[in-house]
Amino acid sequence: MPCDYVQQQKNILFDMSVTVTYLQKCAAILEKIKAQEEKIQLAARWFAASILEGRVVHSFGSGHSRIMVEEMWPRYGSFPGFNPIVELSLTNHNNVIGANGQRQAMFLENVSGLAERILRNFGLDERDTALVISSSGCNIVPVEMAELLQQRGIKVVAIITNEHAAASSSKRKDGKKLADFASLVIDTGAPAGDAMIHIDGLETPVSPGSTVGGVLIINSIKAELAKLLTEAGQPPTVLTAACVVGAEKATRLFETAYDEHAHRMAELYKRAGK
Repeated sequence: MPCDYVQQQKNILFDMSVTVTYLQKCAAILEKIKAQEEKIQLAARWFAASILEGRVVHSFGSGHSRIMVEEMWPRYGSFPGFNPIVELSLTNHNNVIGANGQRQAMFLENVSGLAERILRNFGLDERDTALVISSSGCNIVPVEMAELLQQRGIKVVAIITNEHAAASSSKRKDGKKLADFASLVIDTGAPAGDAMIHIDGLETPVSPGSTVGGVLIINSIKAELAKLLTEAGQPPTVLTAACVVGAEKATRLFETAYDEHAHRMAELYKRAGK
């Protein structure tokens, strides 16, 4: 029993040290995000201009980058003004293998022409802006998405992982990456390969960091954007929990926010293909 207890305590200490290491690396990511405050504020200004014009910010991410699209809108603490473009064929990983599996999603992520078919559904406008997320910045669909949006005169903000993108090869024949078609690039601060923890006896690292950095960027932009919209006399309708504002107001905010989203999207659909 004593030996078992000692071993258990060693295991606990080992686990704690791994946890602390990961959190320390996340803290370093936080510092990298803080150093990009001016970029975050610039992105918010561009997005505010679109929303104040009655237009939208098109947001796109494939694979796990879908997380950042949904973190921006819709969820509690967020507000209308975004067109979240989430293709299930590129992001539905629940089955992992078999029908609708990960192999197919990763294959489709590098099919040229798919981005054009996606954007064909919307009436784009130069007053729009866009947010495209891809950690590597090298897969064909997000790169072509940014390229096509930029061709339409739309400012593109890219969230990538600089170190990972630099160490990765573009899937495009011309070698161009997401950053080549972005007006502004913000770095998640994660390392090349994304995973940040090395375990003794395990050849490959675990525990990625790009999602941590990406979520920090998204919510920083969201906060700056809310401030700008409010200062402009058009405070956003924020999805807010009943425990904060009461059930009646939470319901009213919910319905109003989704109605606004529907009206903005109606304009996009009305001019689809034009």
